[in-house]
Amino acid sequence: MSWVWSSSVNRRKWWKLNLVLLLAMLMMVPSTLSSTPKVSVPVYGRTLSTSPVLRDFIARSSHITHSCSIQNLEDDRAQNGHKLHCDKKLRRRLILLTPFTLGLFPTLPASGKTKSKSPYDERRLLEQNKRRQRENNAPEDFPNFIREGFEVNVVTSDDYIKCNSGLIYRDFEVGKGDCPKDGQQVIFHYVGYNETGRRIDSTYLQGAPARIRMGTKALVPGFEEGIRDMKAGGKRRIIIPPELGPPVGPSTFFSSKQFEVFDVEMVSIQDCQRRTIGFYSDFVCT
Repeated sequence: MSWVWSSSVNRRKWWKLNLVLLLAMLMMVPSTLSSTPKVSVPVYGRTLSTSPVLRDFIARSSHITHSCSIQNLEDDRAQNGHKLHCDKKLRRRLILLTPFTLGLFPTLPASGKTKSKSPYDERRLLEQNKRRQRENNAPEDFPNFIREGFEVNVVTSDDYIKCNSGLIYRDFEVGKGDCPKDGQQVIFHYVGYNETGRRIDSTYLQGAPARIRMGTKALVPGFEEGIRDMKAGGKRRIIIPPELGPPVGPSTFFSSKQFEVFDVEMVSIQDCQRRTIGFYSDFVCT
């Protein structure tokens, strides 16, 4: 019993000693921290005084933050590099596409700029047209055409009359009688020329005059307008602009965007009546 009691007493003393030592160690920790030399660490532009323990913690945090910043910077650089690569690739495609688009859509002239014609060029074109007309044996007082591309300037004497439609004509002989009306038949001779004075058609060479009923749209619009106010026995020169001219193409002798000149002689004007024989019907003109 004495041994048991003594052992229990020793156990209590041992626990008390350990408790005192633990309290003493806990009381020494603040003094240790206060006695440790402090180190100044710059944080976000300010100087922070701390102990080596906190310094190590801050240093580790700064290292981690710096590593994250470097990683983010590398990611930003990678994204910027990818964007720069895409920009270069797009610029290269645009450079390759520009000549193709220029070929599809040619440059149009500026609306505010007009090419001024030189009087020397007009004289040169006029002399060139006159020379070609002489080579083609054009008739006397034949009109001249100063052509530059699709722009044409018609040069005539003061005897020619220009209509609002663009038709130009000159009467050599007026004739007598009434002018033809729709439904009547006109009998006439004609000689057709192009701008160079070259003969393109002639009823004189065919040996018979032309016979056409007025108002049936069988004539070229400019030609029908030109002979509508002629009288029997009249002679007239008609200058037909392209917009009043005939259809163009391989089946015709007319050139695209060309003026045509016709010397017309009205032979006679006849009245016409419809004649029906059985299932056959026609017009008789006398």
